[in-house]
Amino acid sequence: MTALATDPTVRPRPARTWRAVLRLHRAALTGWAVLVTAVSAGLLWAYGPGGSAAYTVAEVLIGWVPYLAAVWAGTFVARELQRGTVRLAWTQGVTPNRWLATSLAVPAALLTAGNTVLVLLHRLVSDAHQVPEGWNPWNDETFTANGTLAIVHPLLGLAVGTLAGFLQRHAVTAAGLAIAAMGLALTTLGFARPHLWPTAAHVGNLRGGYYAGNRPASDFWPLQLVETGIVVAVAALVLGTAFALLRRRTS
Repeated sequence: MTALATDPTVRPRPARTWRAVLRLHRAALTGWAVLVTAVSAGLLWAYGPGGSAAYTVAEVLIGWVPYLAAVWAGTFVARELQRGTVRLAWTQGVTPNRWLATSLAVPAALLTAGNTVLVLLHRLVSDAHQVPEGWNPWNDETFTANGTLAIVHPLLGLAVGTLAGFLQRHAVTAAGLAIAAMGLALTTLGFARPHLWPTAAHVGNLRGGYYAGNRPASDFWPLQLVETGIVVAVAALVLGTAFALLRRRTS
């Protein structure tokens, strides 16, 4: 037993980095849980007696999530680099790549889970036609919240915020850069959306099978999926750049 205990070839078990991330960001995770609960309650209220007011507020809050994710990632990375605390983790058997991957994987998983719930509830309200008469499903907020874009936009926010944290090591400036970059990205996608999927012009309404904006209802998922693919590709590119900067600064 003593020989085994002192055997230099026996390596200590790697630290469970994801547990450290959960402990470090208890406040942010609690806030996320509260936000998901509040928006879910609002959508359920809209499904019942709440009507359009609760529906509108829920859409606005869902639209804020990518910016909140970008601010969180930007301030987290910038603060860790500024204080130098990240180097302590690197000296305890956690490689820089593993540190960053785990630091992002945990919030990404929680964001995906929470936003999936919100999208399903939003579609429940929308499919039940508990929305104002003449409501435009092609409105940016409604279109985003009703499909996969509401799930991938926050992941893009994480990637953009991470890169901003590496570019600006001060938490406040990193948060500002992350917000500006996310605003530019989402605005550009909004302008490009009408051109992502070809369709013939139609005039009609929802009951006739057509959405406002001269788009048939059948265009909804093709547009969602094409734009979702673009967002995922951009997020991967931005995140790859962040990892490249990390390797450059730690090599």
